[in-house]
Amino acid sequence: MVKEPIVRLIASTPDAQRLIAAAARNCYSSKGPNALLDEMDAAAVSELLEKVASLGHASLWEHASFTFTLENVSRSLLAEITRHRIASFSVKSQRYVKEKQFDHIRPPTVKADGEADLIFERAMEAAGEAYNALLERGIPPEDARFVLPNACCTHIVVTMNARELLHFVKLRCCRRAQWEIRSVAGQMLALARENTPILFAKAGPACVWGSCGEGTMSCGEAAEVRKRFRDGV
Repeated sequence: MVKEPIVRLIASTPDAQRLIAAAARNCYSSKGPNALLDEMDAAAVSELLEKVASLGHASLWEHASFTFTLENVSRSLLAEITRHRIASFSVKSQRYVKEKQFDHIRPPTVKADGEADLIFERAMEAAGEAYNALLERGIPPEDARFVLPNACCTHIVVTMNARELLHFVKLRCCRRAQWEIRSVAGQMLALARENTPILFAKAGPACVWGSCGEGTMSCGEAAEVRKRFRDGV
């Protein structure tokens, strides 16, 4: 069965923006951080965070963390997202969870081509048949899974601090990123921005607030990308 990715923000640091503002003031105040937390109103928090962001003091963003669930994403995406090492991942295990009728992700280019779609579907069916045949012969799931494709769905719980999340979306919301992880990164950013809008006010690919980092491999559509991310993901 073909599935579509589902991204949800299930947990985040409470009152993260106030926390980061208090941490910033703590570096230059004789008062304790608890007093600083109590005395700042929303306007003071916003003003301070905008100033801190303009100065590039990104380490303060590490005090806030965000936990997402990624359901119905491919094992191909798993290989890409786990390259972001300043994060924590928990993944559905193919050693212990059998994939007798596995769901899969189908690329848009495949869906758009009728003949390619048939070829792809036959490959999924063949992989499923081979997997089930191996299980029936007593092969353990951890070995039978070797015939399963990258398209096979998995579920991931991922936690990133805000600084790493900014870095993640800078790379993965870029038009040059692979389509699935770009879609997931965009959804993660939208959820984080809704949760803590000041922290992610200037989040997005490198070209949105600066220059493209792709050099001769640039998509050439920086103006369109800037408009999209500045107006909201």
